[in-house]
Order: sequence, then structure tokens, then C-alpha cells
Amino acid sequence: MKKERNIRIKDIVLLQAIVVIYTLSGVAAKFASGNGFLSFKFILFYGVEIGILGVYAVLWQQIIKKFDLSIAYANRSIALLWSMVWAVAFFHESVTIKNVIGVLIVITGTIIINSDDR
Repeated sequence: MKKERNIRIKDIVLLQAIVVIYTLSGVAAKFASGNGFLSFKFILFYGVEIGILGVYAVLWQQIIKKFDLSIAYANRSIALLWSMVWAVAFFHESVTIKNVIGVLIVITGTIIINSDDR
């Protein structure tokens, strides 16, 4: 028996904010990888990554109370968009047309999943 959930825009925005937090752990990991193993900066960025993942885990557990798990995980796919943004902003990586098309397809799928079935 499926329980009807009252999901508001605020909940979806909060879910997306949690996904953004999750993607920042990848940024910290990339910064850590650019330093010598067990150097001060490596340990610092690795610690930041673990801290971000800890915050994300607690927030994720709270937000999935409001969503069906399948919908929550579909929204996590937007991490691709944020990862691409961070790659350009922090690491000056290039974005190809294939990257953009792929992310647009993922965003379209997420919008479809979030749309009301009624």
C-alpha cells in the first residue's frame, strides 16, 4: 500500500541542496589527490571530505523521510550537473557538448520523475 506524501517545492530544493553538499566531497577529494600522500594538505582535504560526507549522511537520512526512496535517488542524479560545475569552477576543466547533452537528459529524467502522476 503506497502512502500519499505531501511533497512541497521546499522539500525538493532541500533535497537538491543536500545533493550539492554531497558533490562537494568530490571537490575535496580532488584537492586531496593533488597533494603528496599523507602530507598536511592531503590530510586536511581528506578530513574535509570525510566531514562533508558525515554531514551529507545525516541530512540524507532526514530528507528521505519525506520522499519515496526511488524519487530521492533519482534526484541524486543531479550530482552530475554539480560535478560538472565544480570541475569548471575549481579545476578549469573543459565541458564538451556531449557532457551538456548528457546532463540535460538526466535533468529531464529527474523532472519527469518529480512530476505529479495525477
